[in-house]
Amino acid sequence: MKKSVLIFGVCALVAGITAFTFRAEELPYNLKRGTPEIKSITSLAFGPDGILFIGDSKGASVIAVNTKDASNSVLQPINSIGIDKKLAGMLGTTEENISILDIAVNPISKKVYLAVQSGDGTPVLLSIEGETIAPVSLKDVEFDVVVLNNSPAEDAKDGRGRPLRISSISDLGYANGKLLVSGLSNQEFSSTFRSIPFPFTDKQDFASLEIFHAAHGKYETTSPIKTFTTAQVNGKEYLVASYTCTPLVLFPMDELKAGTHVKGRTIAEMGSGNQPLDLVNMEKDGKSFLVMANSNRPVFRVDFNDIENFEGSLTEPVTANFATDGVDFVSMPMTNVLQLDKMNDDTMVILQRKSNGSLDLWSTEKSGNLLK
Repeated sequence: MKKSVLIFGVCALVAGITAFTFRAEELPYNLKRGTPEIKSITSLAFGPDGILFIGDSKGASVIAVNTKDASNSVLQPINSIGIDKKLAGMLGTTEENISILDIAVNPISKKVYLAVQSGDGTPVLLSIEGETIAPVSLKDVEFDVVVLNNSPAEDAKDGRGRPLRISSISDLGYANGKLLVSGLSNQEFSSTFRSIPFPFTDKQDFASLEIFHAAHGKYETTSPIKTFTTAQVNGKEYLVASYTCTPLVLFPMDELKAGTHVKGRTIAEMGSGNQPLDLVNMEKDGKSFLVMANSNRPVFRVDFNDIENFEGSLTEPVTANFATDGVDFVSMPMTNVLQLDKMNDDTMVILQRKSNGSLDLWSTEKSGNLLK
């Protein structure tokens, strides 16, 4: 009897220790600890509490990583001249073998995170704060992964022989407790928008998209959104999306539900022969602006008042080369801007190829107020 009591007591003690250990290791947002498999880092976006979403187009998946970078700090101006040379030095290569595929600002700490790819395709994640550049380890981290449903096959190609899998993720965002993902699917209407609850579950709201492309003079369902943001327009939440050649389109967020096919309202044609690269919302003196970086144009600025006052939709072709129509926009005095993101309401961080060939990362505090 004493032996049985002793065994029972030991078992109870072990069970108590196990339960305590489990509780001590409980992680936020249902994350787990380990090293995620990441084939590429093509898009970045921040969610709540320093959670970084990493878009892996080659893997057709998004990895949520707890950066544990959730302490409020004062914004530090950035002026990193020749950042590609600095990164190449850190990685033991040359600047010709460095590509910065995306940047994202942690809205809490104001650190800038960079998705970098070396010449051999190895993905690297780095952070920069002021003048300090540091690697971000993705080994033994708190993470979770969502694999995108109905993504293009790894060997799928478009009519020009280009791989489609790389467009499984064209942009990422986070709003109202959901990860937002634009890109292509393997469905007939392949332009796709996904809304995925976070913490991740098995649910993926999957809507196919259709727009009238004024520069092409036709309705399209197979071209992916290139970059997007979300915004309130006349009191309603919209997805504000830009496509190649360069239509600006509104989609009501409440219509982007699972299994739906949604036609967007094209509110502007901003010129053919161009690809939008980044899109952010900014504010100054109580006014809201949309700011967009472009491959073959200066940075555009659109007043949200003009978006709200434009009630129509472009449904007729814009036939003249490089012509524009719809909502007005202003060309800002910045060219060759490759990436941009919001640091606070009136300050942006910008990756720009300067006229002297230098690739610089800088914040707009250094150059006066560009939103006037």
